[in-house]
Amino acid sequence: MAIAPEMLALLKTWKQASQFSGAEDWVFASPAQLGRKPWSDDQVRREFQRARQAAGIEVDPFVTFGTHSMRNTYRSWLDAAGTQIAVQQKLMRHADIRTTFNTYGDVVTDEMSEAQGKVVSFALNRAQTERSVS
Repeated sequence: MAIAPEMLALLKTWKQASQFSGAEDWVFASPAQLGRKPWSDDQVRREFQRARQAAGIEVDPFVTFGTHSMRNTYRSWLDAAGTQIAVQQKLMRHADIRTTFNTYGDVVTDEMSEAQGKVVSFALNRAQTERSVS
């Protein structure tokens, strides 16, 4: 899988600054496992929740907010960037394109506001045109 040069640079910086920076060490090496294994799902989940709290992100108690939320964000950003759906499917590693279409992603809020503004503009311009003709 391709990795953007900027992301690769960030990962290299992270690894070099890590307690476990050897060539054979994991990029996200578990301190609990003395770097011999990667972080466990529980460790990642706890850190994700700490970061969410530190950022002041409030969570609806009926909505799941976890690392999987990042997949939804990723799909939304791919869509906002104008990425073709077939490329999105491959980047998200979905076997079935229906998963990409129906399960992941949502319209980015700014895009929704922009689209709504355009529709209102069309409607208002039409209304003004109809009034000026009458």
